[in-house]
Amino acid sequence: MYTLRNDELTVMVMDPVADQAHLGTRYCTGGYIYQIEDNQRGPLLAGPDYPGPFSPFNGQGIPDAFNLSPLRELNTGEGPHLILGVGLCDLHTEKTLEPCDWQITSEPDTLSFRTEQAMQGWALTLERRLTLTRRTVRSWTRVTNTGRAFLPLRWFPHPFFPPPAGDEFCRLNVPVSLRDNPGYELAPNGFIRRRAGAPPEGCFLALEHEAQSNLTVLQRHPVLGLVAGTCSYVPAFFPIWGNRRTFSWEPYFERMMAAGQTMTWWIDYDF
Repeated sequence: MYTLRNDELTVMVMDPVADQAHLGTRYCTGGYIYQIEDNQRGPLLAGPDYPGPFSPFNGQGIPDAFNLSPLRELNTGEGPHLILGVGLCDLHTEKTLEPCDWQITSEPDTLSFRTEQAMQGWALTLERRLTLTRRTVRSWTRVTNTGRAFLPLRWFPHPFFPPPAGDEFCRLNVPVSLRDNPGYELAPNGFIRRRAGAPPEGCFLALEHEAQSNLTVLQRHPVLGLVAGTCSYVPAFFPIWGNRRTFSWEPYFERMMAAGQTMTWWIDYDF
């Protein structure tokens, strides 16, 4: 693994080659945060199976994903499919046939990942960058469409937080409503909280929001009290999910990229 470290935090990041056994076809293999530790208080992130055996499909820490990109549906042949940030994949077996070839640069406070991918009329350059500044971890992404065809882009972060001490999970800086569901409700203070009798196996819910500007999320944390996530973009589809071991929010970034177009976005995690 790669690490970013300062006096307060240690960020452990998957090595796309050496940690291949921990990687599948679901999450971007460059810039995958496996764990963040407070140097005094220990691990700050969890996962659906954490602290049990690691599952590449479920993951842990702060992975992010392009795997739901429409490229999966647009390429309807029997051959390999292109998954951004992963490589050419067999979707029947969910195996990576040709993984991304990442160029990786390591500096004291920054890890940079760059790869080029192409298939049929699609081609792109993907850049990922992780920076550690005091107690802030920035996950930065840039995609350039270098092919001839339009490139449908769908990306989301998947931070896995440990369950908070109480029933409250997170609060957003934008108006939000929850449709009828068995797992979550809005508390009077604006926090999304666990319903009484919520199913222990977890609950997935797409939030209904009215965001007009970039998103900030306050997340309850059993060790730190509160942590925060700030996105540079207005989320499109925005689900939340959790089970008895973890809770996650997933604000999607979605665009249709013309040939030659570049998109850049980031999310800050403040611990």
